[in-house]
Amino acid sequence: MTSDQTRKRPSLAGQITMAAMVAALYAVLSYFGNIFGLTYGPIQCRFSEALCVLPFLFPATVPGLFVGCLITNLMSTVGPLDIVLGSLATLLAAFLTSRMPNRWLAPLPPVICNGVIIGAMIAWYEVGFGPRFWGLFAFNGITVALGELLACYVLGEILLTVLPRVKYFRGLMSAARLDLGR
Repeated sequence: MTSDQTRKRPSLAGQITMAAMVAALYAVLSYFGNIFGLTYGPIQCRFSEALCVLPFLFPATVPGLFVGCLITNLMSTVGPLDIVLGSLATLLAAFLTSRMPNRWLAPLPPVICNGVIIGAMIAWYEVGFGPRFWGLFAFNGITVALGELLACYVLGEILLTVLPRVKYFRGLMSAARLDLGR
């Protein structure tokens, strides 16, 4: 048997630790991204969103991304709706990413989920559900999706390329994901 065939799933403690580390890293990256004004608002590029590709390789990171986003959104100036909807958008995106059939599609769920959900939320905050909602929804959805595209398809693809090459992380990935990651 090869080492890929004998690979075990990380223990529950290992999965919780991985999720906690991703939550902390997401919150820290978002906090420092806010120094440059990139974390909140209609034009945003959360560098931490690059971590949303991790569930493709490590499904145990899904709850960590949710918690990290929740912590980040607790600092949001947008309010309680961002805490709930923003965090749920990341949870949905992370879950869908864990189910993607290949690494090239893995960054797509965060782009779509955040573009639609956060774009609509920001438009609603700006004008409510009036006649200007749809125009602002389109603008905000596109700008949020572009930020996600940059974070997930540029920075996230770097993670999807580098992490499988690190011996320690290879031991935490299933052989099937390693094959799909190529």
